Amino acid sequence: MARPRQFDEASALAAAIRCFWSRGYEATSVRDLADAMGITGPSLYNAFGDKRALYLKAIDHYVENGFCDRVRRFENQLAPLAAIAAFFEEIVALSLADTEHKGCLVVNAALETAPHDAEFQAALAAVLGDMESFFLRCVQAGQAAGSVNATQPAADLARTLLGLLMGLRVLARARPEPALLRGMVRPVLALLDAGTTAAPGSPS
Repeated sequence: MARPRQFDEASALAAAIRCFWSRGYEATSVRDLADAMGITGPSLYNAFGDKRALYLKAIDHYVENGFCDRVRRFENQLAPLAAIAAFFEEIVALSLADTEHKGCLVVNAALETAPHDAEFQAALAAVLGDMESFFLRCVQAGQAAGSVNATQPAADLARTLLGLLMGLRVLARARPEPALLRGMVRPVLALLDAGTTAAPGSPS
């Protein structure tokens, strides 16, 4: 019979996320991870695999408990434009509350590892694709309901929102200023709002 593990895997994974998040992938050693997780190196390998596997699992867990949770709460309970606005309001709040200026684990990974590693690039491209798909669904639903500007293609607006999200998270690490971050969001939401975006030649 296999010997039971003598640690809480969920707590250990949360500790690994914090370690990767604060140091980055390359600067984090297996010893750093084991110490942070409160387990031995062999226990780490037995439970999570090698450092690469643990990093991918950490990103999956981070996305599930952050982005995916946010989508479930906002997309299913709010009108499309309100869901987008609430999404960015929460992102700005999280960024301003990040006193260590760690940023977003996904964005950090995209900048550090994706350009140099095909496996990480594919994994992160899938996550970014899910984010873009969320924005696209909201925009398409809002355009169908008449609440979101239909003078621009839904795909272009979704990509604009994805770019805004990435830019916010990067800029917040260096300049976590409320006026700056909220000032980035306001004009994009105004662009989306059909009530403030008149078609060319239409009365204002």
